[in-house]
Amino acid sequence: METAPVRKHFKEELEDLRERVIYMGGLVETAIHRSLESVLQRDPELAEAVTGELEPEINRLQVEVDERALRLMALQQPLAMDLRFIAAVLKIGNDLERMADLAVNIAQGASHLIELPLASLRVDLPLMAERAGKMLRAALDAFMTRDAELARTVLVADEEVDNLRDLIYRQLIRSMVADSREVERSLALMFVARNLERIADHATNIAEDVIFWVEGVDVRHHFAETKPPAAPNPA
Repeated sequence: METAPVRKHFKEELEDLRERVIYMGGLVETAIHRSLESVLQRDPELAEAVTGELEPEINRLQVEVDERALRLMALQQPLAMDLRFIAAVLKIGNDLERMADLAVNIAQGASHLIELPLASLRVDLPLMAERAGKMLRAALDAFMTRDAELARTVLVADEEVDNLRDLIYRQLIRSMVADSREVERSLALMFVARNLERIADHATNIAEDVIFWVEGVDVRHHFAETKPPAAPNPA
């Protein structure tokens, strides 16, 4: 039978694991912000901070979080909510690491844009980045506070980011059709928008994992809105 001190130590380790994930999430937020600023300000130093400093640290944290989570799962054999928490941590760590990779993509795109002639930004990438950033912040806050309802607001917000991506694509396509000199720059900006949209998708994944952890409900692919087929009547 598990003793009280052992159980207390296990809970402390779970809390420490949660704090590491939150810290990792904060670094990812910084990476996303700096990557977009490197685009808007045409600043190679901001891009280098993402690729050379933040992304390697986020990768290191993912390995650390995974190792801690797997060790707790193997040694403590958690049940119910604690098991769902550890499973969520493993998935959230992966989503955060992928977000860091996407921030690197944006920063690398910024390096390419810097080489192109300076022109006014005709699409609202800052608004799209703001919406994606708010989704990530809400998902992390939901994880920190165990708030499934807050996590659900992230699922709803994903459609707005998708719509912004579509609007930006249409504007850039019109720009390329009107002036062939805009093709290279427009394609680079579409690449940035695509990566912002993928960041929002990963924020949605985190929110789904929070809901599963807290409520034990799988809302991926809207499974929570469907009902299992009725059992056939016995012959």
